[in-house]
Amino acid sequence: MTKDVRLWIVGLGTVGGWLLRALDEHAARLEEQYGFLPTVVGVANARHGFVHDADGLDPLTVLEFVSSRRPLKDFPGVRHWPDAAEGLGATDADVLVEVTASPAESGEPGITHMREALRRGVSVVTSNKWPVALHGVDLAALAREQGVSFRAESAVMSGTPVLSTLVDGLAGARPTAVRGILNATVNFILTRMEEGESYENALGEAQDLGLAERDPTDDVEGYDAMAKAMIIAGLVFGRQLRAGDVFRRGIAGFDGTQIDAARSDGVRVKHVATLEVAGTGGANDLFARVEPCLLPSDDPLASTPASSTRSSVAPSRWVRSSSRDRAPAACSRGRVSSAISSQSLFPPRDEGHVSPAPLGPLLARTRRTEGAPTGP
Repeated sequence: MTKDVRLWIVGLGTVGGWLLRALDEHAARLEEQYGFLPTVVGVANARHGFVHDADGLDPLTVLEFVSSRRPLKDFPGVRHWPDAAEGLGATDADVLVEVTASPAESGEPGITHMREALRRGVSVVTSNKWPVALHGVDLAALAREQGVSFRAESAVMSGTPVLSTLVDGLAGARPTAVRGILNATVNFILTRMEEGESYENALGEAQDLGLAERDPTDDVEGYDAMAKAMIIAGLVFGRQLRAGDVFRRGIAGFDGTQIDAARSDGVRVKHVATLEVAGTGGANDLFARVEPCLLPSDDPLASTPASSTRSSVAPSRWVRSSSRDRAPAACSRGRVSSAISSQSLFPPRDEGHVSPAPLGPLLARTRRTEGAPTGP
């Protein structure tokens, strides 16, 4: 059965632009394989505000407007609002894809957009890291109250469905610990240093390859991994951590002597995020750390390839699992798959329109999703 799914896409930078192209390129396959028939009815960016057309906006024409910096309000036949939140409140859709640049200090404007959609019974798909890190528990609870889907799969390990695996796939097993290499840039740098490169040269190579930003602070100081640990804490363990609750150490300033010493001892240096439940209850029984660790060669995380991420999970005393993802190629698949899967989890809300499901994997393919601009 074909599902007509109306989409808002807020954020027309790297990720939003990739998604628009993917929806156009893969339209026939999405309909044939998943019965997923998306129509983009609203788009927004920080420069031009929000535009809406209930009959649908052509994705490639939207991209032409963005690339040429033409005002979105000049799009034929649209209604326009100067602010995305106003447009979300005045129009209707089945799924919000939220991919704005929303920094760690506030998580805005992403938090406002997601709350507005969820309050109105609209499912949310996002790769927007900090809004979910700072308010993931509240956002997930609001989605449950409204009977819609909240998918942040691409915010952690991009194309690997680690969040849905732990929340849905292992339902009934109480998580006790999660360990993972959550930042591919740092893993690349450490691997290249093991191969003899200096920290500076390895970082420069990562930047040349598009793995690292020109300002690599979020990666090399551990802030990116910390945010992802906070997301796992909120959506998997149900605990809303703050930045100060996570012990954080990065790799900035690492030199070859530390790497050589580890290698001579038969161990490897990896930057590992660890979440572990201690005790039997209470508000402070989840401990979270992101830090360089010495791992023996038989540790599953020790063999993680250079530009990859990997997690190892102990959901209960009798179940363990491991998953791996390559970056950056997987970064945008997660958005499309999330949109498709979110639509399949809930019955139609009205007039045959359903909430989201396959958008997650489509979103996971951009080269760099974190900190993507909101468009020109």
